[in-house]
Amino acid sequence: MLKIGFLGPKGTFSQEALLEYKKGEKDFVECAFNTFGEIINAVNKDEIDEGIVPIENSLEGAVNATLDTLATDVDLLIKAEIAIEVKQNLLVRKGTNIENIKYIISHPQPIGQCRNYLETNFNHAEIRFLYSTAEAARQVAECDFNMAAIGSLTAAKVYGLDVIAEGIQDSKNNYTRFVVVSKTAAEKAKNNKTSIVFSTEDKPGSLYRILDIFNLWDINMTRIESRPAKDKLGNYIFFVDLKGHIEDDDVRDALTMVKRKTSFYKFLGSYPEFVIK
Repeated sequence: MLKIGFLGPKGTFSQEALLEYKKGEKDFVECAFNTFGEIINAVNKDEIDEGIVPIENSLEGAVNATLDTLATDVDLLIKAEIAIEVKQNLLVRKGTNIENIKYIISHPQPIGQCRNYLETNFNHAEIRFLYSTAEAARQVAECDFNMAAIGSLTAAKVYGLDVIAEGIQDSKNNYTRFVVVSKTAAEKAKNNKTSIVFSTEDKPGSLYRILDIFNLWDINMTRIESRPAKDKLGNYIFFVDLKGHIEDDDVRDALTMVKRKTSFYKFLGSYPEFVIK
């Protein structure tokens, strides 16, 4: 049976994304991990078959830990993407008086997504970071009525918490894009996306010449993200998402040219494009 890793414990948005990915299917086992890096490395070591990890959020931007690990630490492929709407909620232990809340705990990303709400309503509270929203909910369920967690409605149900405020994120257009990583490539679908990472030579116009290749082959570039190369100050690698599949003639030819003109190049996979309904 297929083993799929997600950021645990139960009740995280990662688990929600996993269930969306395998919607209607039952032939899989959910495997909880403590960090995104552990998930990716478990796939790389064949401890699990697939792992689901966040790669970007519409408010907070890229998930750097995922990008860096995929670029340099493992040789895995992206075989699927899932985007879920993230609604953050303030969760407390039943019987908690809101005036007694001294600590707000959660993962750094949801804390950042709720910055305005927290500053307006809890500027006196101490913010504490944990590795997952579900772990925050678990700790609140065991606290002395002086703590609140930011997390999902699923986490509230799992740990028996009260929801004292729903949808507290600063923007209502809050989506997180997750990717499924595996050693197995995805089958080609009707609409596909391709991801690569590369670096250029330290010469004027190098990046422009790479990006112009996509223009010449009439390929839609949907995302570009830069990260430090970690070998020298000022050196960067670039993550790019493209419309199309590596088996498409124009994509294959364009990437062949990109590979020739880059100092570092890595194909991260072609996979079905997820459309937000």
